[in-house]
This record gives sequence, C-alpha cells and structure tokens, in this order.
Amino acid sequence: MRAVIATGDGWVDVVEATKPQVVHDTDAVVRVTRAAICGTDLGLLRTPGALTKGARLGHEFVGVVESVGARVRLTPGARVFASDYTACGGCWWCRHGDHWHCDRRQFFGTGGAFGEDLAGAQAEFVRVPHADVTLAELPDRISDDDGVFLGDLVPTAWAAIDRAQLAPGEVVVVSGGGPVGQVASLVAQARGAGPVIVSEPDARRRDLAARLGALVVEPSGVTDLAREITGGRGADVVLDCVGGQAGLTAALRVVRSRGRISSVGVPHGDSWDSPVRELFEREISVAFVVGDAIRDRDAYLDVVEAGLLSPSEIVSRTLPLAHAVEGYATAAEMADVKVLLAM
Repeated sequence: MRAVIATGDGWVDVVEATKPQVVHDTDAVVRVTRAAICGTDLGLLRTPGALTKGARLGHEFVGVVESVGARVRLTPGARVFASDYTACGGCWWCRHGDHWHCDRRQFFGTGGAFGEDLAGAQAEFVRVPHADVTLAELPDRISDDDGVFLGDLVPTAWAAIDRAQLAPGEVVVVSGGGPVGQVASLVAQARGAGPVIVSEPDARRRDLAARLGALVVEPSGVTDLAREITGGRGADVVLDCVGGQAGLTAALRVVRSRGRISSVGVPHGDSWDSPVRELFEREISVAFVVGDAIRDRDAYLDVVEAGLLSPSEIVSRTLPLAHAVEGYATAAEMADVKVLLAM
C-alpha cells in the first residue's frame, strides 16, 4: 500500500509500505477514503527529532472497516470516522469523559510527541486500536469531506466553546484564521453566538472567513472592532487558535472583564508571561482545551447531519494520495487553508 512518511530531514514522501494487520482483539483495520493534512503535521516536521525517518503521518481520516479483532463490535464494511487519538474506554479518565488523559492514549501519526508511537492515516490502510472507542459510524448523509473533520477540528472547536460556556448571542472573537480558527468560527455560529469576529493577518483567509459568515479584521484592529460592537466592553469569549505567548496576550487585549478565553492553539514555547494581577482584577477565565471526539461526537454529529455545520467549506484543495508532497508544500506555504488527500 502507499503511505505518507517523514523523510527524517523535515519533509515527506509517498512510499510503498506494509499493509497493517489486526494485532490485538480490540483492533480494526480501516481502508482510508479521505485523510487531511493538519498544522500539527507541519509543526512536527519543523521540530528537529520529533518524527523519525519512516514515520507514517496523518491523524484526520474517514474510511471503511476492512477487518476487526474478535472483541470488536463494528463490522467490516461499516463507514467510519475516527478520533485523532485512541483511548481505552475503561480507565478512570475515560469513564469521566477525559479521553485525552487516558494512560493508553496513542495519537495517530505524531511519532512519540503525544504518547506511544502509532502509525498515521495518510495511507491506504490504518490500524486502529480500541476500535469500538476510537471509531464511530458515519451516517450516510454526511460526506467523506465533512466526516474527515469530525475527529479533530470540530471536536476541538466544540470543546473550546463548551469550556467558555458560550451563551446565545454573545460576541465571539476567533484569534487566527487557519483551519482550526475557520472551523471554530463555523461551530460558534452553529451554536448560537452573536457576531463572530475572525482576526487574521492573511487577506485570503479573512476573505474565506467572511464568506463563511464572520466579521473579519486584521489583528491590529480587532480590539477596536470588538469594543465598537459591544458598547466598549470587549468580546464575551475569545477562542485562541494561535496559542502561546502571542495568542494569549492578544486574547487578553480583546476580552471583556469577566470574559472567557479558551485556548486551543498548540503553544510554540514553554511559558507565558501572564499578567496575573490583571487577570485577577478583571476576573478573566483562561482555559486550555484539547478536543475530545470520543466524548463529544454524539452532540455535534447531529448538527452536521442536519446540515447546520459543514466544515468541508474550508477545504481549498483535494489531491490524490500520490500527490501528497504537493499538498504539504502548498499547506506549508499557506497557499491552501486545508488540503484533503483522496484514496
């Protein structure tokens, strides 16, 4: 089979690889029909030593169950989407709906960055541990192109909004108009936000956000715009899709007193010089959020199936798997917002 691998020098290639097999009785092997290139893939490639030569990439995918272990309830032929990471489903963390903290978590296609290495899904086939927990059936009315977003970007945005306790009609600022930010804007609108403002320096990404229903602004003007439409208060909720020092500091400038910041951007550094006195005096709540498709998919699946949320609207290019190197190049250059790979 063909698969996208890290070449060990910060780039990728498409090679012939061994088809995965069922190893444990809770495994499934899935024939992948769509996979996506994610900013996390690009970030790991840019980080020296994060991915060893030959590591298979990819954690956003949909497909069809090919074979299953003896203890798997899903049947071959089932059309499925996957969480971007696995969980056992039975430990204390899993029973409390916090699958990201499962001791047996494995994150597809990210080397050892987020747990024990697990081969990725930018391939014709992928092995899925704890298949009945990690996978869910994809309704017929949801396309592969929408389904590929249900394991990472949609649950990330959904969890961020849950943690921010968004109330109907509240003003939301999305900081960053990349794939996460675009989907966060769509999810906020679908969940009853008032005006949603996307702050983004790239004009093409601002144009996309505007077409998808948001107000758009360059980062230098976001505070003024948020205050203008709130009578001077500032945004009720800020979804930080940038992360780290820059994203959190920008969020603090635009959020109102007693407002809420949900940060889903992966930090590029290890610390934030937080103004704790200001946070205290203004009663700002700051939450760091990782999406959890296993926990939240029942909630958002109905929204997507009803046509109230169509995350595939952010797709700018679909390529065959054989052309994945081209897809990585355009994604790295920010020439595309989101690239899908079709098998």
